[in-house]
Amino acid sequence: MKKIPTILVPFSFSKTSKRALEYAVQYVGKDDNLKILLAYVSKDDDMDLLKEAFTSTEQEHNASLKHKIEWVSMSGELTESLIHIQKTEHIDMIIMGTFGTLGAEDSEPTNTSKLVLETDCPVLVVPYGHGKFQIKNIALVLGKEEIDNTKVLGTLLEVARKFNAKVHVITIKNKPETYGYSDVDEKNENAIHYYLESFYSEHVFIENPDVVEGILTYASEKNIDMITILSRNHAKHSKPSEGQLTEILTLHSKVPVLAIN
Repeated sequence: MKKIPTILVPFSFSKTSKRALEYAVQYVGKDDNLKILLAYVSKDDDMDLLKEAFTSTEQEHNASLKHKIEWVSMSGELTESLIHIQKTEHIDMIIMGTFGTLGAEDSEPTNTSKLVLETDCPVLVVPYGHGKFQIKNIALVLGKEEIDNTKVLGTLLEVARKFNAKVHVITIKNKPETYGYSDVDEKNENAIHYYLESFYSEHVFIENPDVVEGILTYASEKNIDMITILSRNHAKHSKPSEGQLTEILTLHSKVPVLAIN
């Protein structure tokens, strides 16, 4: 029997995890080819009470989904446990909530950032303060490095195709260099055209010495619904990013950030 693609939502009954679940439910909807798995990581819990709580959560969203929400619990360190679940359950995407710069009331933003950098599957980070669900305009952040594994763009294509969204590629010109004319730029442009098909809208070069500010300002001014970043750069000829930009974006973005590993 063919496995149904699964979205993992780390779930602790906190405000951020509930917001992430709401987003995941709207993302999946009545799609027959997607299901949601909730992952609860903690120590020494009353399993009867836990089962009752998850049953209530599942019933709350049941009418909005084609497939019943499933759940799994595990004890241990959060990131290690989630990565274990991701691998054993063959997860296709993780949707995780964060308070980001709003504070750390019941969630540590570093947990989200750490998971984004250590897992090997796409992670969609949902800020707690994010409003109405909509995916019509996606911003793909691209640097000057050559995309090594261009197949990662296939993940972005799936999202764009599912919501009929336009992808706006943005490159921040933070140094006095020539942008858009090198052999690497041309190869990247060809890859983007090939993988994103008709969903590719434009490639914009923005002058700003502060890369993060340039990205977030563009997202705000252009009503971007999702920022996508290739979190390890997939670079052939330069040192892979240590994830600083990805981490900062997940902490400061007011719209969801999709990190593709």
